[in-house]
Amino acid sequence: MEFLTPPFMQRALIAAVLVGITAPAIGIYLVQRRQALMGDGIGHIAMTGVGLGFLLSTSPVWMATAVAVAGAVVMELIRWYGHTRGDIALAMLFYGGMAGGVMLINISDTGSNANLTSYLFGSLSTVSDEDVLAITLLAAFVVLVTVGLRRQLFAVSQDEEFARVTGLPVRLLNLLVAVTAAVTVTVAMRVVGLLLVSALMVVPVAAAQQISKSFRLTFVLSVVIGTAVTLAGTVTSYYQDVPPGATIVLLAIAAFVVLTALAKPLAARRARAAAPADPKECTLEVPAGRRAGDDVQV
Repeated sequence: MEFLTPPFMQRALIAAVLVGITAPAIGIYLVQRRQALMGDGIGHIAMTGVGLGFLLSTSPVWMATAVAVAGAVVMELIRWYGHTRGDIALAMLFYGGMAGGVMLINISDTGSNANLTSYLFGSLSTVSDEDVLAITLLAAFVVLVTVGLRRQLFAVSQDEEFARVTGLPVRLLNLLVAVTAAVTVTVAMRVVGLLLVSALMVVPVAAAQQISKSFRLTFVLSVVIGTAVTLAGTVTSYYQDVPPGATIVLLAIAAFVVLTALAKPLAARRARAAAPADPKECTLEVPAGRRAGDDVQV
């Protein structure tokens, strides 16, 4: 348990657990809404917030949260009103956010290529006590929303028209999903990195779906998988000196491959268990003295 001794690893492991919980928790709704790449776009926008944090000498995590939330709101507005030009507007928003962040980091006094790399791909040694506090508070918000409003969010993610007919505030809930996804991106960027956070939102959910057919079980399994791969990736990064974000994502993909391979045998076993018994084995014996057509009490 040598990896538990260094203070920076203690902070990194706390952050990894929170990331492993929050990313799949919001990711399952994005997958249901067919917006699996939304986290990737928000990650591009959040880069501007990181650059502003360095430029203004404030917390990059909190500044990235503010910018990412604002970007998520704009994304939803574009989705509602963008029509045919919506995809072009989103592309400019995403790429402009990334370019703006890189530029701001480079012109700031405290910015450097090392800082840029740590936010793009994650870094264990750069997680500070202030980052852990910010990540904990933001993760609490994500869990509160994704668990506390799971029925409403599931209804909206499955069928917006049906949810609207039942009286749910569809646009408000859609906006809440976007904002929660933006918060999750900033939670995960210190461990996984802005360019890879979308994978951690989607891959554990896709892996869980291979062996689960219910929303509740998929939710639980995806959080378990997310937590397992973030912890394993963080520990592997410490011992092997490899990028934590890339390691975590590769482990998540490996989990998807393994569960996909197990899916068919599990489905076949369930089918055999659910199949009716052999009709020959269910044939009733006619008691002596009765004809086959007589009533027999079972």
